[in-house]
Amino acid sequence: MSDEADSVGADGADGQVDVGEVEVGAVDVGAMAITVAIPEHLRWTDTRRDVEHTLLTLTVRMLPDGHLAVKAYGRPTAGGRSPYVSFPVPDDPAITALVEAAGARAGELWSAHKGLA
Repeated sequence: MSDEADSVGADGADGQVDVGEVEVGAVDVGAMAITVAIPEHLRWTDTRRDVEHTLLTLTVRMLPDGHLAVKAYGRPTAGGRSPYVSFPVPDDPAITALVEAAGARAGELWSAHKGLA
């Protein structure tokens, strides 16, 4: 392992994580979003422009204050194509648990990344 690889992720004396020449705490991250598949038993339908959609995925964004925002996306139940439109997510404890679990899993995946391919 190179000296550079040894220093990646090392805590500095000031508590900041140092990744090469960039202090991680100094990086301005503008957006973090994940796409989550909705398990079949949690899917629901909603109507937009007189077309019923089956909701299949959630897009979860982390807001600057650390809270999560979520929207649902899907396909027309009868088949075919439809404009890419978002739907509100119902206030359902099972969906909330899915969003929270997805956020935790995304954090695990991000923290274990292997760098650029």
